[in-house]
Parts: sequence; C-alpha cells; structure tokens
Amino acid sequence: MAARNTTPPTGEERIEDIDVSAEMQGSFLEYAYSVIYSRALPDARDGLKPVQRRIVYQMSEMGLRPDRGHVKSARVVGEVMGKLHPHGDSAIYDALVRLAQPFSMRLALVDGHGNFGSLDDGPAASRYTEARLAPAAMAMTEGLGEDVVDFVPNYDNQFQQPDVLPAAYPNLLVNGASGIAVGMATNMAPHNLNEVVAAATHLLEHPRATLDELMTFVPGPDLPSGGVIVGLEGVRDAYATGRGSFKTRARVSIESVGPRRTGIVVTELPYLVGPERIIEKIKDAVQSKKLQGISDVQDFTDRKNGLRLVITIKTGFDPQAVLERLYRLTPLEDSFSINNVALVEGKPRTLGLKEMLEVYLGHRVSVVTRRTRYRLERRRERLHLVEGLLIAILDIDEVIQVIRSSDDSETARARLMQVFDLSQVQAEYILELRLRRLTRFSRIELENERDELKKEIAELEELLGSDALLRAQVARELDAVADQLGTPRRTLLTNAAPAAPRSSGAAAAPASLEIADTPCRVVLSASGRMLRIELSGEEGGGVVAPTRRAKHDAVRAEVDTTTRGDVVAVTSAGRGIRFSPVDLPSVPGNAVQLAAGTRADQYLALEKGEKLVSLVSLSDDAPIALGTAQGVVKRVTTGDLAGKTDAPLITLKPGDRVVGAAAAGDADELVFISSDAQLLHFPASAVRPQGRAASGMAGMRLTAGIEAVWFGVVPAGTQDAVVVTVAAASETLAGADSGSVKVTPFSEYPAKGRGTGGVRAHRFVRGEDTLRLAWAGASPARAVGSDGAARTLPDAVGKRDGSGVSPDAVIGFLGSPLGV
Repeated sequence: MAARNTTPPTGEERIEDIDVSAEMQGSFLEYAYSVIYSRALPDARDGLKPVQRRIVYQMSEMGLRPDRGHVKSARVVGEVMGKLHPHGDSAIYDALVRLAQPFSMRLALVDGHGNFGSLDDGPAASRYTEARLAPAAMAMTEGLGEDVVDFVPNYDNQFQQPDVLPAAYPNLLVNGASGIAVGMATNMAPHNLNEVVAAATHLLEHPRATLDELMTFVPGPDLPSGGVIVGLEGVRDAYATGRGSFKTRARVSIESVGPRRTGIVVTELPYLVGPERIIEKIKDAVQSKKLQGISDVQDFTDRKNGLRLVITIKTGFDPQAVLERLYRLTPLEDSFSINNVALVEGKPRTLGLKEMLEVYLGHRVSVVTRRTRYRLERRRERLHLVEGLLIAILDIDEVIQVIRSSDDSETARARLMQVFDLSQVQAEYILELRLRRLTRFSRIELENERDELKKEIAELEELLGSDALLRAQVARELDAVADQLGTPRRTLLTNAAPAAPRSSGAAAAPASLEIADTPCRVVLSASGRMLRIELSGEEGGGVVAPTRRAKHDAVRAEVDTTTRGDVVAVTSAGRGIRFSPVDLPSVPGNAVQLAAGTRADQYLALEKGEKLVSLVSLSDDAPIALGTAQGVVKRVTTGDLAGKTDAPLITLKPGDRVVGAAAAGDADELVFISSDAQLLHFPASAVRPQGRAASGMAGMRLTAGIEAVWFGVVPAGTQDAVVVTVAAASETLAGADSGSVKVTPFSEYPAKGRGTGGVRAHRFVRGEDTLRLAWAGASPARAVGSDGAARTLPDAVGKRDGSGVSPDAVIGFLGSPLGV
C-alpha cells in the first residue's frame, strides 16, 4: 500500500491509501495502449502511423500538391502539431523526413527540397528544408471529400481528421514500416508497386488463391536501395506466417580500376546501409588483421552518378575471395528480419502476405462502395433540382407571376410548391435562380444534363448492386495507379547461399585469399585486349579454342607463363614494361572469350599515342626481335631486362615507332611488310643481339614516304604460313573503305638479304595506293572489324603479286587464332 497526498480546494490536507501494483498496472496499460494504437504501429489499411497520416492529410488540406511550390518544412510541422498531433515538433519532423527519403521509402510520399539527410548523416533543420506532397501521396488522399472514410475529432475537438486514408494502393506492402511499441515491434520490407497490385487484382478475382499463387506475382521484397537478396526461404516464411528473415547483399562488380589494379566496385548497398559505415567496417577489419588483400577504399558517390564505392585489391589477391570475406566481416551482406505487425480493427495482428492483401482489399472495396453511394446521392439531388428547373422553364410566365404576386419569399415558396407540385428544395432553388438561366439554351442544357444524370445514376446503382462489379472497379483503379506510379524492380532475387556466419575465430585471413601461382596463358588480341587464360596443367596447355568465331578473336601475341610470373609488354615507343598477369581478367581454358579482356592501354597506363604491339616471356631464351616503321631491326636478349620494370628496348630515331616484336631464335624468319606492298624476310641470325641502348640496324630499305606497316617472326619449320594484305586508298579515312584483301602462302615469297627492298606482295588496282594492314604467320589467319566482330578472309591464292578481292566488311585488325 502507498499513500497519496492531495490537497482539496478548501486547503485541508487529504491522504488516500492506494494499491501501488494496481495503479502501476492501470497506468502502464494505458501507456502501452496509447503507444501501440496512437504512435508506433501502422494501420493495415493505409500502412501509415498516426503521425504520418496526419502529416499527409494536413499537407493535403494546405494545398501542397505536386504542381504547387514547396513551403518550409517548419510551417508544415507547425500546422500538424497545432491542429492534429501535439507530440512535439522533432517527432513530427523526423516522420516528415522519412516520408521524403527515397532510400527509406520505395514510393516517397513527400517531395523534399533541401538536405533531407542520407544513410550516414541526418537532415538539416526544418527551417532550412522545404516540402510538398509527392504524386504517390495524392493517390493516398484521393476521394477524401466524398465520404469514403470516417472522420474523428482531433485532440481538442476543434478539428476533424480522417481515421484512415483512402489509400489507392497497398502502401503497407509498398513502403513497409518499422516501429517499436510496448511489448511488440514491427519491421516490414518494401515491395514493388506493380507486383503488389498484380497480386491484389489476382486475389480480387480469385479469393481462394494460395500463397504460392500470390508469390508468382510478389516473389520477394523490392528494396529502395536495390541490392541482391540471397536465399528466399525466409521470405516465404514471412509471407506465410508474418515472421521471417533474409540476407541482402550489395551489388558489386570486379573491374579494372587503374593501371594493373583490380577493384571491387559497389553500386548498390543493402537496405539502410550507408557507404561510410562500410568504409569504417573495412578499416576496422584491416587494422585488426581480420582482412587482407585491400589497399584502398574510395567513395566516388555523387548526385549525378549515384553510389560508387571502389575497394582496390592488392596485387596477388583473388578479388572473389576477398569479396566473400567482405560479406562475412562487413555490412556488404546484411540481415533483414521481417515482423509484419499492424493494426487490424484497432488491434495488433501479425499478418502474412495474403492477410495483408485481404485487409487492404476489404478497405478499398469499402472506400469504393462509400464513394459510389456518395456520388449516387449527389447525382440524385442534382437530378431533383434539374427536374424542378425544367418544370419552371416550361411555364416560366406563370412562375414569375406567382413569385411577383406573393408577399414574401415564404409565401412564394409555398405557392410554387402548391401550384407546380414541387418539393421545398426545388422551390427554394427556383427562387434563388438568376433570370439569365431562364433561356431556351439553358433548357437544352438542362435536358442534356438530366439525361446524363439518369445514365450515371443507373450505372452507379448497377455498381452498388453487384459485388463482382465493385471488385472489378477496384481492380481497374489499382491498375491505373500502377501504370501511373509503378517503377521497374530494383532488387535482384537469387537462391544463392549467404556467406558463412561471422565468428570471432576467423581472425586471420585464409591463404586462399591470395591467387595461386598456377600455369596460365596471357593473350593480346589484335584489337588491343589482354586476358589471362587458366591452363589445366596438362602438357600442351589445356586451352580449348572457341568452336564459333567470337568478338576480338584475332590474336596478336600469346605467352605461356604462370599467374605470378613475369611478362614483358613491348610498346610502340620501344619500351619494355614488365608486369605480372595476376590482376588480368581470367577465364577458364574451356570457355575462352577474348571480349572479356581488359583494354591493354588502360591496364598498362600507356602514354597518349603509345600502343601495345606485342607480349614476350622473360623465361624464353630466344632474344626479342623488334622492327620499326622506318625499317630498322634489332634483337635484344631478355637478360638485359633483369631487374627492370620499365626500360627502353631500342633507341628510336625521331618520328620512328616500333610496329612489331616477338621472340626470335637464329633459325626463325624475320618479316617486314611495307606500305607500298613489298615483303622482305630474312633469317634472324643475320641480326646479332645488341644492348638495350643500341639503335638497331638496317632491316628493310624503304623509299621516301614509305613505311613498314607490319613486322613479325615466322618460326622455323612452319609449313602452312600465309601472308594477309589489305590494300586501300590513302586518301580515304580508316574504316570508310573496305579496299581489297588477299591471302597468299608464305612459301611464295623468296628470301632476300637484310637491308634490301623485298618483293611485291600485293598488286594495287585502280583507286588503291597503299597497304593499310598486313600480317604473316601460321594458317589460318583471323580478321576482325574495328568493333572486334569477326570478318571472313578469302582462300589463299598462289600468286604473290596478284590483286585482292573485296571483303564482306571493313577489316580493322589481323592476327592468328588462339593457340596457334
């Protein structure tokens, strides 16, 4: 027991003994009921909490439609607090902000102007931001003036407010909800409007539809931030029982983010997870040694391009393995627990998907029914007045005489009712009518209006008399809202397994994060793409050549090495750039697609105008042969590149450039092809190896204005080598003239000595004066267009100095097939 000290009006002290447990129980229940019903839980019909409903309604009353200007948020907060919601301005503004945040709401109800916050930062004060209703909110309040819902008094009985909004779409499912009440909480996931409407209309037509049928329309949540949902078992549990959970992942891609740098690019994050939180968790994991293989994290997010978080991977680490580790240690994979608790007839209930749709559809059928009754009543009232007017117009002279002969309006009304058999409402309306309405034209208008009203009344009566027609009308209106407000799905649904659960025992990164040093083949396509092909480890490589021509399948160079081995890239500037292929895009040997490779100039960060001409292996004992556009040839040993990551291989004369390079043993043939269609080949033994600083020696003698368009090596013993030449007019732009192409056996060309001019390889026809492309190597040859698409080459002909034939399309690059 406890004593309560009260002071009566007389000033005398009075003490009452009360039961503390009973007092606490009663007070707590009143508080709990208030929190549950009036603050924390949404109504299952319109999906809004009271404060949200009051904000949307009051903004509608203020005329803040989408076609009007924004007003200060502080003004909205003041109106809502003063008239409908006396719970403090901060609570109202927080609710207003959430209604305007596109990352919180799947279909925002408020159109905000200004800083309404982000996932990592709060909004500006209400005096700095502005707001108006969004189109989705207009659909929520449509029809409020037609007695579609009940109105209840506000907190001081001075104003009226709707008990629930008409809600032209299932807002509870579309936007979800979250709230903590006393002894219960709600957490609902947003969904796609088009999918929810499709499920609702199906349920209208098939009231006994099963959950599986509804899930064909609503397969899972559609989160505002996009992302990926992995594993749908928990989603189905939530749709069946109202409780469940699922995992969401960021949407990522593994891309080249710089010269010889691979990164994980994040473009979408799990629901309500911000990039700053991700960055903080990554830094904590790296500092605590739980995560290895990350060199940098940068946030390039902006308003124009959206979210872009770049996680740079260290050389030698497998990006996919690092990504799996990130899923375990950071919110790049997050869990969302569904608890579908909402108010149904004033009581909290846990609802499954079908129950939520049934409650909403029941509300919507009620709204359409009440609206139809309201419209029917208004049209009946108007028809009654129109019929009275028509009676008066038919005998207007007598009507005027009756009114003029009456002493007052009461007498005039009574006499009109008696003489013309009118109702009191009709007589009153005639008395208030302006004389200009009493014309023949007005009579025609009134007759047309009467006929139209009768037609509408019949339609409305038919609608009210049929439950099937009412449901069909609800379905049509839902479809119209979906057409107006619906957007494509953002979240990808997959049945992939989520990452292994986090555990404190995984303190050190496993060795599998690093890429193993396995055999591979590095390929440079003729169109300038590089790729790493994983070999099976068997003798001979293990690469399966594509059975069908694909993009970029003409190969300029390929080198067998290991994942962590060294490869030298030879550029047109005469540089030798040593790199490890560990960060190149890789494909298995049985699924080679050269189009998946990265651009070589970007991967190696070449200078402007510099091009990659070939790849060579440091493990090859044969010297590297280089040929330049001015006909200079040189051989340099790979030992001269020991310890060098970027070193010149030749000292070029002004204006000269390297046009080809390859490993060349003494028995191999070095081949030059010039722009005036001359081909020269001689043994590599005629060129002694020189140091890196040397300028080379004369390889092919060229006349003024002529340059070598191709240089390469035909290995000794090659039996089926061919020469491909493409002629064109020098005055036409590259790609504008397909010219002519010819394929000739290499054996048709006699060898000449080094420093000579060679023999003719292609006879120019009218309009042709230069070789635009040339190539020599083992048959078959490959040709692709500038876009990498395959081109067809003609059959080989025996005449070395013959003319070519027109190709099927413009040829952009020449090379060999993969593995030759």
